[in-house]
Amino acid sequence: MIVVVLVSTGAAWEPGALAALAKHPGTVLLKRCVDLADLLATASTGQPEVAVLGTDLPGLDRAVVDELAAHGVRLVGVAADPDHTQPRAARVGIATVLPADRIGEVAEVLTTLPSDLTDPGRGAGPGAGPASEPGAVLWGPPDPDVPVRGPIVPAGGPGRVIAVWGPTGGPGRTTLAAALAGELARRGLDTLLVDADPYGGAVAQQLGILDEVSGLLAAARLSSSGQLAERFGGVQRRLSDRLRVLTGLPRADRWAEVRPGALTEIVETAREQGQVVLDTGFSLEHDPAADLGRPGRNDLTREAVEVADELVVVGAADPVGLARLVRGLREVAEVRPHVPTRVVVNRMRTTLGWREADVRAMLAGFSRSAEHGADPVPVHFLPEDQAALDRALVAGRLLTEAGDSALRRGVVELVAAMAGTGHGMSQDMSLGVSRSMRRGRGRVPGSG
Repeated sequence: MIVVVLVSTGAAWEPGALAALAKHPGTVLLKRCVDLADLLATASTGQPEVAVLGTDLPGLDRAVVDELAAHGVRLVGVAADPDHTQPRAARVGIATVLPADRIGEVAEVLTTLPSDLTDPGRGAGPGAGPASEPGAVLWGPPDPDVPVRGPIVPAGGPGRVIAVWGPTGGPGRTTLAAALAGELARRGLDTLLVDADPYGGAVAQQLGILDEVSGLLAAARLSSSGQLAERFGGVQRRLSDRLRVLTGLPRADRWAEVRPGALTEIVETAREQGQVVLDTGFSLEHDPAADLGRPGRNDLTREAVEVADELVVVGAADPVGLARLVRGLREVAEVRPHVPTRVVVNRMRTTLGWREADVRAMLAGFSRSAEHGADPVPVHFLPEDQAALDRALVAGRLLTEAGDSALRRGVVELVAAMAGTGHGMSQDMSLGVSRSMRRGRGRVPGSG
């Protein structure tokens, strides 16, 4: 017996649904909910197994679908025009859509749904019952190009995803992420810089973007409503014909507005347009709230690390910074143990009393002790160059726009090394580095 709830909004198909559910021996109607809030409250009791609702229900988005799934509630959407409605329904997580003119078959559709939400292909498909005939959509969208949430796997798109991560202490994550994105764009590669720091973004301030609109929050809302693919370009800030920015959280307390899984969808959409550079937070600590079904603050950083094709781990060159770097490498290896990783030692200077070879030896020893037989991680050094940083920060410009400097040359060498070995870089990146360094770039008029 399948326990069903129906969200009643006065739609013309509702009487037919009630009659069909009442006549079928395998279904029982638990309640007619008046709205989504009532549905969520009912789902939290653990009684309903399936909810039947209109796909045009106000407020229906990915966050609601995820919460219902967490309570074990499967969804059947009803639409007057499923061909038009089903792609958006699939993007928010509703993969079963029934035409309103076939509402009499709703009970049969419910009996063919897979019982396990983690196995959407089971129990459905061609020949699964009356609803699998033309005009009905069972579990799984008919259009393979419609993006549906799934496990984090490398996409086949042209772009690569580079996550810049570093431990606490301000080792230079944002500065390096912006510099990498700027160099990739300067080489003719379409690049999106994403500020994904859950403790408050700094990319906008660093680049002189003064508006208060958060691109990350706007994109997260589009993801929840199933409109990200169509409207993603409208929430990005274009700095040049090759470089775009998705600005971060305007306040640190707004991290909870980015639901789990949203960043993954944002990144997978962005990589279809080019390269993606993620500026992340510092903490990878697991939040106990996640065990209770609530989002954790550090989930955004962990998600960025998990979705990346390559990690750039940055640490400061001083004793405290190096100690934090070593501990941080252990932390990031626990979250993502087999991802290509590069280490950047930032603010290297002679007054510290050690050479690059000394630092390389220490990090190589860590690599061997962390995983027997592992190759040493590639290590790169960026010099202390406060004058170059100050020029860029005061002008609200990228390091590439602040003139020649030792720091800028270090970033150029880093990008060249990444492309030269093919380590974590796409063919487009490798080709891009060989392009003329004389390719200039200016900001789009009116873009700030």
